[in-house]
Amino acid sequence: MKIATKNNWKVLSMSIPERFDITIELDKVEFDKISIGLIPNSMEDKWFAYFENGWIYICRSWTGNLIYKANIHSLPNGNYMIKDFWAEQDKERWKIESKDEIFTSFKNQIEYLSRRSISNPVRNAIIGLTVGDILGVPVEFESRASLKESPVTQLRGFGTHNQPIGTWSDDTSLSLCLAEELGKDYNLLNIGNSFVKWCYGGHWTPYGKVFDIGMTTSRSIKRLVQGERPDLAGDFDEGSNGNGSLMRILPLLFYIENIKDKKDRYNVIKEISSITHAHVRSCLACYYLLEFASFVSSDYKFPLIEAYRVANHSLIELVNELGINEEELKKFERLTDGTISTREEKTIYSTGYVIHSLEASIWCLLTTKSYKEAVLKAVNLGGDTDTIGSITGGLAGLFYGASSIPDEWVKQIARLEDIESLIKDLSNKFEIASC
Repeated sequence: MKIATKNNWKVLSMSIPERFDITIELDKVEFDKISIGLIPNSMEDKWFAYFENGWIYICRSWTGNLIYKANIHSLPNGNYMIKDFWAEQDKERWKIESKDEIFTSFKNQIEYLSRRSISNPVRNAIIGLTVGDILGVPVEFESRASLKESPVTQLRGFGTHNQPIGTWSDDTSLSLCLAEELGKDYNLLNIGNSFVKWCYGGHWTPYGKVFDIGMTTSRSIKRLVQGERPDLAGDFDEGSNGNGSLMRILPLLFYIENIKDKKDRYNVIKEISSITHAHVRSCLACYYLLEFASFVSSDYKFPLIEAYRVANHSLIELVNELGINEEELKKFERLTDGTISTREEKTIYSTGYVIHSLEASIWCLLTTKSYKEAVLKAVNLGGDTDTIGSITGGLAGLFYGASSIPDEWVKQIARLEDIESLIKDLSNKFEIASC
């Protein structure tokens, strides 16, 4: 949820203001929720509200008419107080007949703003992808048949990489590197350098040491060390279409959301993907994932199938507009033909190939009804379990919210406090509510 400012909406001053005495006490959490304000997402949203210099302003969204405003005072006990408010009396702007109705209407607005549930998409995405990764680390490379006999149902420790419970892999590490740099500014060189610090210095690893890295990513980071431009460091050949950029691309969502032109969005996505994976197929897969993610992260929860349709349509349009070889679009046909959710599990591949990872993650989301069900389904496909779990987890976190993730899973995340601090920085950078 974006933090509202006056600049988000056309606001008209009150025509006939009148002051009313009132007493409403708020605790710190209620005040924080009010200070976020409210930006309408659809025609059904009738109010716009913003907080500025100690005042809450509440306006009709359709007209921009300011209807209520109130100064919120801080109290010595740490709480807050509304002692009075102003209300529009011009019946052409706001048709309320009695003072009782005015009081009731104002209190209802304050109650809604202060008690609503606030979902932070940055936290939803990062906690979601991290937990999905953690679930997959101990069983990476295990076969589907083996996991049928002993399926993952909870967090495990050790296993494939002999790591303690709560350990995340390169999927989360590189996502956190990207998120950290985006929380400062968009600087491709700094993002590339952050990847180098991860690979050779243990930056954003759970315990100071890299225990898993893809070959394509490793080659690309060596080129960065040798001074190659970040957007030219990745492999361009068709055989280098692993899922190494797809697995870390999700934090870029918050940077590109205000870029309206799809070609401009794609160019940014291509730059970030190309640090390690520069082939057009990998770049298009990242574009598809972020188009899907943008739709599922909306405050208004459309069905997941609608996000799927939007991503399919957007990818086809982009390929046509850019004149990309239509043979590349055919690689995505199992997604873009609209039938991925109807496919049987035996036809879903869980390898490290970028198309397989994308298909598997979308399939897991469309064939389940909760975060937990989606990530467990992803991990129990076997194969590249940490990456498919992480991609699925990030998208499921965006859609269902971090609050839907089992609390006992979240508490066991390695370096959780550091990750929460990073989430706060990225949220602040893009003015996203984090209370």
